[in-house]
Amino acid sequence: MSEITVAIRYAKAIIDLAVEQNSLEEINNDMEFFVRTIKANPQLNAVLANPIIYHDKKIKILEQIFGGKVNKLTIDFFKIMVNKSRAEILYVAAQEFLNQYDDKKNIIKATVVSAAPLSEENKNTIIAELKETTGGTIKLTAKVDADLIGGFVLTVGDKQIDTSVANNLAKLKKEFAQSVA
Repeated sequence: MSEITVAIRYAKAIIDLAVEQNSLEEINNDMEFFVRTIKANPQLNAVLANPIIYHDKKIKILEQIFGGKVNKLTIDFFKIMVNKSRAEILYVAAQEFLNQYDDKKNIIKATVVSAAPLSEENKNTIIAELKETTGGTIKLTAKVDADLIGGFVLTVGDKQIDTSVANNLAKLKKEFAQSVA
């Protein structure tokens, strides 16, 4: 079984348990904290993935870092994953938890890349349009890429709207190349 399939199953189990125990929001915050911590300290993920380090040592490390800062259910989840020799996919399981949480709460992630920073008004307009179209809550990430020259590229799930000048120039170049040939 692939690691992602296993991570999805563990994530679903912890979501179901969190819902049952009325602590979904708290566990979501814990998983966000865990993912941020791993991103900031990739050596922690390396320790968790290292098969030479004993389970007890990994659990102690996780308890020292997260004990008292996260829900007991989250610590228990970490312990189960480590004891089942799944510590190497703990990060992936946490990310999958966040994805499943977003699906459950109808939270849609969108990314907009523009040639210049967007104003708050522009961001709010994009969020309002997406909310109206999808009916969900929008988490918008804005990035800047000067290579776009102008316009923007909006990505929502597997859909992309590209209104960038760079894309239009590439299309024109392709059309000219085809008409010449």
